[in-house]
Amino acid sequence: MTLDDVMLLDTPEVRALIDANVERDPNAVALDKHVPHAALVATQVKYLQRARHKLPSYYEVRAILPPLSFEQSSSETAAGRHEWNGELCVDLTCGLGVDTFYLSRRFSEVMTVESDPVLAAVARINFARLGAENITVVNMPSERFVAEFVASGRRADMVYADPDRRSAQGRKMVRLEDCSPDMIALTPQLEMMTGCVAVKLSPMFDVVEAFRIFNGGCEVEVYSQRGECKEVTVVTGRDVKKRVLCAHAEGRGMFAVPYPPADVVMTAGFEPCYAYMLIPDVVLRKSRLVAVYAALKLHRSYATAVDGYVFLNEMPSEGAIGRIFEIEYMERFDAVALKKKLRSAGVRSADIYVHAFPISAQDISRRLGIKEGGNSKLAFARINGLLWAIGLKEVNLY
Repeated sequence: MTLDDVMLLDTPEVRALIDANVERDPNAVALDKHVPHAALVATQVKYLQRARHKLPSYYEVRAILPPLSFEQSSSETAAGRHEWNGELCVDLTCGLGVDTFYLSRRFSEVMTVESDPVLAAVARINFARLGAENITVVNMPSERFVAEFVASGRRADMVYADPDRRSAQGRKMVRLEDCSPDMIALTPQLEMMTGCVAVKLSPMFDVVEAFRIFNGGCEVEVYSQRGECKEVTVVTGRDVKKRVLCAHAEGRGMFAVPYPPADVVMTAGFEPCYAYMLIPDVVLRKSRLVAVYAALKLHRSYATAVDGYVFLNEMPSEGAIGRIFEIEYMERFDAVALKKKLRSAGVRSADIYVHAFPISAQDISRRLGIKEGGNSKLAFARINGLLWAIGLKEVNLY
C-alpha cells in the first residue's frame, strides 16, 4: 500500500464504495467493472470482513487496513486485557495501532512511534475515525525518538513495545536482540525515560529465557486464546512483581506464581485408573507450571501430573485452566486390541491427543483404522516407560 492509496482510501467517494460493498464477496468486487478502484476497494472489503471478529472497533468505523499490518496485529481481545494506566504512555511500535488504541483508553496521553510514513498516515486516519483524540503519532525511527525524548528530560509512566519479529528478508525472528527495535540495546536509555517497560515477545519465546535476559527483575505473562499461545509479555520496573502470570481468553481465571516457583512435592504416585484427566491449557505448558498448578490449585483432587497430563480422582471444585475429561477407560496401549474395541463400539473417528508418546497421532489413527476428528476422544501417554491408551468423555469445553 502506498501513500497515494491511503489518501485515496480516505476520500468520501472511496469510503462510500467500501461501505456499500463491505458485505460482498471481495473477488466479485475486484472483478466488478462498475466499481472504481475495484482492486483497492476489494482488498479493504476482504480485510474488513476479517476484522469483524478480530478488530470489531476497526470494522465498525471502516478503518483502513494494510494487509501485512492486519495479519501481524494484536486482536482487540488481546490488546484490551491489560490494566496498565497512568498519565503518559509511549508506544515505540505503532504498526496498525491496536495496542496503541487500547493504551489510549487507560492513559491520559499516548505518544506512538512509527518509522514507516505510510503506516503513520494510516494510524492518524484510523485514530481519528476511532475518536482517540489523545494519541500523537510520531513518524521517525524508535531509536531516534528515544534519544530525543531522553534529551528533552521528560518522563513517561510506561514504555510499551511490540518489536518487529521479521527480518528484511521476511524470516521470523525469536531472539529479542534480533528484533526491531532492539529493546536490550535501548535498556539504558529506557531506564532514563520511564520506570516501567512492557515488551511483547514472540509466542515461541522461552519464559525462562526472559527471566535470564532481564536478570529475574520482571513479570512474564503468557496469554492464550482457544488453546493457542498468542503472546508472551515481559514487564520490567522497580515495582514489578517477579512472577509468571498465566492468562487466557476463555475467562476461567488467571494463575500467577512467584519466580522461580517453589519445588512441588509429589504426594502421590501414578496409580491408575483415575476418574478424570486434565489436558492443561497451553499457558501452563508454556510456563512449565503444569505440576505446580496441579499441586496448588487442584490439591484436593490432585493425584499426579505426568507428561503434560494431570490425572484426578475427583472433579475440581473450581473451573480448571484447561480441558477436563471423564476417563471412560485407561489401559496399556495395544493397537490390535484397541482397534477391535473401537470397531465393536462403532467408533470410526476420534480426536487424538498425544503428548510425550513415541507414535504420532497420524500413525495412531492409521493403526486403529479410524479418522482424526469427531465426538470420540482418545489420549495417549508414555508414563514411567509404559504406553497407555485413555478413552475420554469431555466435561467442559473451551
